[in-house]
Order: sequence, then C-alpha cells, then structure tokens
Amino acid sequence: MNVGFVSLGCSKNLIDTEVIIGKFKNHKFNIVNDPKEADIIVVNTCGFIEAAKEEAINTILEMAEYKNKRCKYLIVIGCLVQRYYDDLIKLFPEVDLFLKIENYDKLWEKIEELIQKKNIDKNVHSKKIKEKCKVKKLPMFKQQEYLERTISTGENYAYLKIGEGCSNMCTYCAIPYIRGLFVSRPMEDIIKEAEMIAKKGIKEIIVIAQDTTKYGIDIYGKMMLPELLQKISEIDGIKWIRFLYSYPEGIKQELIKTVKENNKICKYFDIPIQHISNEILKKMNRKTTKQEIEKLIKQIRTEIPDVTLRTSLIVGFPGETQENFEELYEFVKKTKFDKLGVFKYSKEENTPAAVMPNQIHYKTKEARERKIMNLQKDISKEKLEKNIGKNITVLVENKSFDGRYLIGRTSRDVPEEDGIVYIKRTEKNENAINQFIKCKIVEVSNYDLIAESI
Repeated sequence: MNVGFVSLGCSKNLIDTEVIIGKFKNHKFNIVNDPKEADIIVVNTCGFIEAAKEEAINTILEMAEYKNKRCKYLIVIGCLVQRYYDDLIKLFPEVDLFLKIENYDKLWEKIEELIQKKNIDKNVHSKKIKEKCKVKKLPMFKQQEYLERTISTGENYAYLKIGEGCSNMCTYCAIPYIRGLFVSRPMEDIIKEAEMIAKKGIKEIIVIAQDTTKYGIDIYGKMMLPELLQKISEIDGIKWIRFLYSYPEGIKQELIKTVKENNKICKYFDIPIQHISNEILKKMNRKTTKQEIEKLIKQIRTEIPDVTLRTSLIVGFPGETQENFEELYEFVKKTKFDKLGVFKYSKEENTPAAVMPNQIHYKTKEARERKIMNLQKDISKEKLEKNIGKNITVLVENKSFDGRYLIGRTSRDVPEEDGIVYIKRTEKNENAINQFIKCKIVEVSNYDLIAESI
C-alpha cells in the first residue's frame, strides 16, 4: 500500500513524522508525495495557536476529499489530537483513526487494527473536561525508532530532538498541556542518533527542544547542553551544529564559552524573550527580568563579537498597555537583533492568560506587530549591508527557478526561518550544490544576500 504524509507545525513535530515514516518503511509500505497516489494518508497536526489549529482543520478537510478517490484510510495524529481528541471525533467522522501523542507507543498496533478493519474504540481516551488541564509527562519514541526515522529535510541538515514537552508553564502557552512536562532523552541515545545522521552524509545538525537549556536537569540533575554539544562536535562528518530555543535564564557562562570556543558550533543564539516589560514578563510567568535580559545580551556580544542573535516576541498580551508596548519597541530599536519574529498573542483555552482581564483587541495586536516588524526590516537591512564586500562560507543547497543563481545559507541562517544567499551561477560553481563554497557579498535584497563565488 502507498502512504502519504502531511506534517504541520514545528520541527519537533517533523521529527515525529520522520519516525513514523520510518515505521511504515520498515513494514514494507511505499511512501509517496502525491496524496492522489496514497492508499493511506497521515496528517500530523499542530494545535499551538489559533492560526495553526485553523491550518490543521483545513488540511484534514482537504485530505478527506481524497477518500472519494484512491485513499482508503485517513489517520490524524499530533498536537491538535492530543488537545481536542473528543471534539475531533465528533467533527470528523471521515477520519478513520485519531491518535494522541501519549499513545504513539501503540501506533502500529492501532494501524494494523485499522487496516484489518477491526473496531477501533474511539472512546478509549475520553476524559472529563476538568481533566484537560492536567499536566503530566508523556512518553517519547524509543531509541531504535529515532535511529530508523526517515530524514525528510534533504541532504544537508537534520533536526535532532533532545527532549520533549516543557515545564516552564508560561501563562500564555498550551505546550505543557499538549506535550507534557519536559523530559530529556539520555545523552547516549542522542549521540547514537547524531552518528546515524552523520553517516548519511548530512553536514548540519540542528538541536531542538521546547527549551534546550533545560536539557539534562531531570535525569542528570544539572544543565547538560554544553557537554552534549561538545560530544556531538566530536562526530566525524558534522560541519555545523546549532541549537534553537534557549531561554535566557538557562544561558550560563559555560554554554557561552562552549559556543565561543567550538568551531563547529554556529555562533547563533535563538533566545525567545517574548517581552521586555517586567510587568508583562511577570504576568507571562517568565523566569527573567528586563535587567537580566539586557545583561545577558551584552555578555554574549562582548564574548562573541560576531554572534547572531535571534528572538521572538509576543504583542497584545492581556493587560499590555501602550506604555508597555513602547518599552518593547524602544528595546528592539536599541538592541538591534539580527533576526526577530513577532507573534500576536493567541488566546488559548485552559491557559491562565485566557481568563486574564484586559484582553487586547485584535486590530491593536495587528498594529503593534506591524510596527515592530517594520522597524526590524530596517534594522535587518542595515545589518546585512555591513556584509557587502566581505567573504563568507556558504552551504549551497539548491538553484533558482530561472537557473541564474545557486541558493545557499551561511552559518548565520536557520533553514526555512532566516535569509538565504543567492550566488551568481558560473561554470566554476556549476557543481557546487550540497557543498561549502567561499563567496563575496555584493548586494542586499530585503532579508537576503547576493554573492559571487570566489
């Protein structure tokens, strides 16, 4: 039978999809990219914020249409299912199997039952409304399942999940209620998976978790991210290592020192601060202050002058006054992050922030998001223009549709998130795809660079 997949949401969700693809391959199923050719369609959903939920529902409806053609079974898994299992069963009778994250260990058993047309007890996971807010630890895939995953991100980079869930309990966030409390993977398991990735010829490993700085606390009694990064860097074949989503309170001197001194680790910190007003940070239940954030940024930039700093912000949080927003705006203006993203606050049921007073009007959220992003666009252009005339190393990954340019990334750019480099195509660099080449920056276009190979 042919199986097609749709993976929505974050890179952590993508790894789950890759593991499940590996399971199907091990059971001799054919993997197809076109849903028209699929006998089984699996949709891995995101349920984090309103826009993600809407995308997931639309995708389920779209994939359900294929049941009028070749598709015999529609399976829906992931965060949306974990969060709204009972509601989804009622809303989508055309879906043959809904599977929660907490039952991934029974995934193949459920699929076999489905294909053999046994009765699926759709009420087995039903819970009372009052239990929906309970936070617990959820199981992860086993080591062998990670080792057998099918990497879907191409030949150059792969994500490496080092933990599941989150214990920070920010008042706006539904992740703990969906993915459970933070659980670290044993270091030896992670290293074996990294070695597997390297053997496939992949050059870049992107270490991820909801908060990578919490890695190791639950099983080793201390933060172990620096040691983990060091061990990954000792694996032959890996050229670039980066870690994403490091909360400011978890970035200590040892981690900064490791990034500074290890040549394989990209000089890149992704620090989701969310806001800078102490009043809003407290309401968000964040574990840091404006003063501590400013001190950390200064420390990182002092010790690693060529560092790239990325952050994410939330505007329109309940009770965010115009004064709070202006404080955030001035902070962005002064700090000049290299990369920055802004989210409009999304009111998520069963989170403390959802019942807070002084909810902000949607148009106000939009205006605040637009104002900061317009500012960041100017900051980004100013920073990129300073690269004109400089020589950089680029990992070439593709070519443009018109064939005039090669397309690549620098160590300062996360795939699918940050900018890219367009390299003028010549006879000299004709065969450079999937290779590192030296380039000279000659121009800037919005968030991207234009270069010539040296």
